[in-house]
Amino acid sequence: MTASAARTRGQMTTGNAPVAAALMGAATSATQSTDPRPIDAGFGGLTGICPRCERSVDPRLPYCGHCGARIDAAGDMESCEACGSLYQVGVDFFCARCGNRVGTPVFVDRATAAPPSRRASGPRISVLDDEGQPYTSITLDRAGSVVGRGDADIRFDDVYLSPLHARFELRDGELWVRDLGSRNGTWCYLDQPTRLTDGDVILVGSQVLRFRRLGYPGPHPRDSDATRRMGSMVPSADVAVLEQLRADASVRDTFHLSPARTVLIGRESGDWIFPYDPTMSGRHAEIRSEDAEFFVHDAGSRNGVALAVHGDRLVMPGNRILIGDQILRVESV
Repeated sequence: MTASAARTRGQMTTGNAPVAAALMGAATSATQSTDPRPIDAGFGGLTGICPRCERSVDPRLPYCGHCGARIDAAGDMESCEACGSLYQVGVDFFCARCGNRVGTPVFVDRATAAPPSRRASGPRISVLDDEGQPYTSITLDRAGSVVGRGDADIRFDDVYLSPLHARFELRDGELWVRDLGSRNGTWCYLDQPTRLTDGDVILVGSQVLRFRRLGYPGPHPRDSDATRRMGSMVPSADVAVLEQLRADASVRDTFHLSPARTVLIGRESGDWIFPYDPTMSGRHAEIRSEDAEFFVHDAGSRNGVALAVHGDRLVMPGNRILIGDQILRVESV
């Protein structure tokens, strides 16, 4: 280190003297402090009150810094039947102390379902029948609702549903859906052309297709004896591939995608045909190449094209979501 660098960074010392001095200063400051609870003192000037522990909190934050209760959502307080601890109605699904369920699950049975409701409080979704018509509707809790086959807030008797399958959550007036690691995934039907990214999984009829990027191939090495190799005539570059997945996630068949080429998928006509799939339309979907990107389009099919949800996905009124064997449609947010 040069002398100028030493002047810039401060006096050079050896050993742990600066560290010891800092610790001594901190100890002295702590000894001189008259408030034994500096964190509580810092919260003392705030105007928000936690509905669970009734201590001062920052009203701009979503959770209480003392007990972890949510403070940015309205809700009455009630006592847990098991241990008597307070919980927030409409926000807490389980007791924070004993784990007892305090939320009220909704069981949806197609045979006994009530007609669609017109309640306006909270986001509302309809459950569609085989003809695409709503046979019942559910008002979601504003804090969030879990859909599944087990101990979920909205429960269906559906063997394709995981016990805790997906979660709807309202954030700043927007409705989001997240897959909870389910076996069969959560799917959003597309209402406009959508760009594909590596690993995206598409539902076309009953075909589960995975999109994978391959990249551009590198140059082939020369043969040592200058003999040219024979091979199939193929496009100059296959930069992506569609993989047909079985139920165990193994690959049955593949279809390569090349730049400047549109691929039509259907039951009767197209580049990739599935004549054995009765749920697929004659011309169902297109994969279009635009520059270096690929986009999936619905080609006017009857059953639509769906994309598996990765992470959080924003859903809007009119959007349809496939969860297990249930098709839900967002009616209002």
